[in-house]
Amino acid sequence: MVVQQGQRLRLKLVGYTPLGDALAFLGEKPVHVLGGIAGEEVEVEVVRERRDYVAARVVEVLEPSLYRVRPPCPYFGECTGCQWQHMAYEHQLELKREVVAQALRTAGLSDAPVASTSPAAQQYGYRNHARFTVRWGGHLGFVHRESRRFVSIDECLLMDAAINQAVRQLQGRCAETRQVSVRYGVRTGSLLIQPSLRNPEVPLPSGQKQSWEQLGGVSFRVSASSFFQVNTVQAERLVDLVREALGLSGREEVVDAYAGVGTFAALLAPLASRVLAIEEAAAAVKDARENLAPFRNVEIIESKTEAALAALSPPVDAVVLDPPRAGCSPEALSALLRLSPTRVVYVSCDPETLARDLGVLVEGGYRLEKVQPMDMFPQTHHVECVTSLRHERPKG
Repeated sequence: MVVQQGQRLRLKLVGYTPLGDALAFLGEKPVHVLGGIAGEEVEVEVVRERRDYVAARVVEVLEPSLYRVRPPCPYFGECTGCQWQHMAYEHQLELKREVVAQALRTAGLSDAPVASTSPAAQQYGYRNHARFTVRWGGHLGFVHRESRRFVSIDECLLMDAAINQAVRQLQGRCAETRQVSVRYGVRTGSLLIQPSLRNPEVPLPSGQKQSWEQLGGVSFRVSASSFFQVNTVQAERLVDLVREALGLSGREEVVDAYAGVGTFAALLAPLASRVLAIEEAAAAVKDARENLAPFRNVEIIESKTEAALAALSPPVDAVVLDPPRAGCSPEALSALLRLSPTRVVYVSCDPETLARDLGVLVEGGYRLEKVQPMDMFPQTHHVECVTSLRHERPKG
């Protein structure tokens, strides 16, 4: 069936896509429906037809879900940054657990102990970092994922109030660039705006090379190009979960793989005998050297994780894995299995690559103790996980 942009269709929603849209079918062709909930009957408008699917948006709900709520953001559905504002928060948490469980089932880990999703303390106003597109003579906004239409915004409800205040002061004054990044230290008040803006009408300093934030009472320098968790409050809870999963006594040698600016290394150092922090990004390593300077039992290794792990010799008691969305390389997992630390804690923002890597670790002799989904990103389909594993030593 050929469809046209703007065409209206009546559909029954049967599930969800990997990007959080509701799913329906036109014959055998999938329809990705923004603003729907599985089980609903809706009227949609076609946004775009692609080779593998049709992108559409809900224009009328004919049979609403019990989980449907009114989204508070006036840009919901237009900017596509949020996928689930129209769902009750409790249902978002249930769906995130199911996303993780389904990924593990697909990877052959049907018996994985997946806990209920740990909720966020703040459902809105939690983001400490935003990257805005600039169009229309200097206006900041976002671009619709499917239509590519630019949406100028006055505020984003996911952002900390300080970021929204900066947006209002920058709006209409940034024509010299195509993107603006704003990072705010929730605990410190530090504000970073990149790039350096020369327009004399811009009322805020810009071009800062780094910002500062605190987690667990420890200060962290974060360069403009370095990664840092966007949800400060939940990041502290994330660290607590990692600590609980490791169960350190103070005698262990711990490896913090993909260490970034040194967050886990710094917050685990007081609980371990020695911490090795592995990071390959030069900017993050510079940050880590400053952030970890107070901790005399931490060593920084500037290297790819797979090379650093391969060069280590046993015994290593515990390893924290916090890779990018692509997960761990096969070489990194092979080197980890050779070291066979008693405990591994895997922090992941992608259930599919997490499940793939956990399959390798389980095959290599590890037992899954707990998979804890955690909501770092309310109102979106994204989910963080903290997975604890213990090596199954042969008896005798």
